[in-house]
Amino acid sequence: MKLSLMIIFGGESNEYEVSLRSAAAVIANADKEKYDIIKMGITKSGEWNLYNGPVEKIANGEWVSDLKNTVHVAILPKGNQSALICLNGTMKQIRPDVIFPVIHGQNSEDGKLQGVLELLHIPYIGCKCFSSALCMDKSATKQILKDLDIPMAKWVDIRKSDINDALYEKLERELGYPMFIKPSNSGSSVGASKAETRKELVSALELAASVDTKILAEEYIDAREIETAVLDGLTKTTVSMTGEIEPCSQFYDYDTKYNSDVANYYIPSRISPSTEEKVREYALKIFRTLDCSELSRVDFFVTKDDERIVFNEINTLPGFTSISMYPKLMEKAGVPFSQLIDELVKSAVGRYSL
Repeated sequence: MKLSLMIIFGGESNEYEVSLRSAAAVIANADKEKYDIIKMGITKSGEWNLYNGPVEKIANGEWVSDLKNTVHVAILPKGNQSALICLNGTMKQIRPDVIFPVIHGQNSEDGKLQGVLELLHIPYIGCKCFSSALCMDKSATKQILKDLDIPMAKWVDIRKSDINDALYEKLERELGYPMFIKPSNSGSSVGASKAETRKELVSALELAASVDTKILAEEYIDAREIETAVLDGLTKTTVSMTGEIEPCSQFYDYDTKYNSDVANYYIPSRISPSTEEKVREYALKIFRTLDCSELSRVDFFVTKDDERIVFNEINTLPGFTSISMYPKLMEKAGVPFSQLIDELVKSAVGRYSL
């Protein structure tokens, strides 16, 4: 018997477009012999809509104006009888067997959507409320990991209200130039920038503050950008080999990741076997310490001269686009895209029934 698999995409996030492309790839690779796919889109204004149109219109964003294939949905939390109710003149209840929230960023990956799904009492793929919120907050993540022998760059926590001349002087004194400024709660490098002068620092803080009230300033690490993928199945946890991203720009920012794609990718990465093994060891320790489940991508820096490892961040709902590192790494680990979806579904359903 087929399982009904609901793919949720879109969302009230600055990573909306990435979610559309990720979801389209998941839908295209899900085994239609095993799953009845239900496509649920969330608009930028927060409306939930059942979408029955072609997947191509999800990828290019046209789904939201394809009104003949769109039905508005309301959420009815009612314990194990919870459902999503179709409106637009109809009252059809939908209760999928499992939900895959292929959705990134604020109001989506940060535990808020996971809280809604918990209220529905329906199995869903991915980290739960606490770990989603914790991992989304880069500052909170660092505070948890700092006493666990996880090497990290020097950083300074900033509140939007703290920004003044005294702060500029403090950052220059404690971190020096160049430094990175990023929103504490954001993904895909949205709102992040590199500052090499006081003028650039002021602009970088303004940009980050436009995304989040919590900001993270970090020392610059001249290093390779190394990523590894974690798949937490029911019977075993797989940590992939490492991949390396060589951005052909200042750093691996949003435009480089998803628009211009001016980057080189290496799988496996160009680090020594011993350093690779240590990165994978750190990735699993971080994954488990932060109470993650099903999947995460864990990112590091590895310096080129002495291969010093520095933890960067963890992403609990990594991209699934055609150029995303997570599915590429899992494929190299012997788990192709279609099987990856199967493993995630099995894990989510199995853990829910425990």
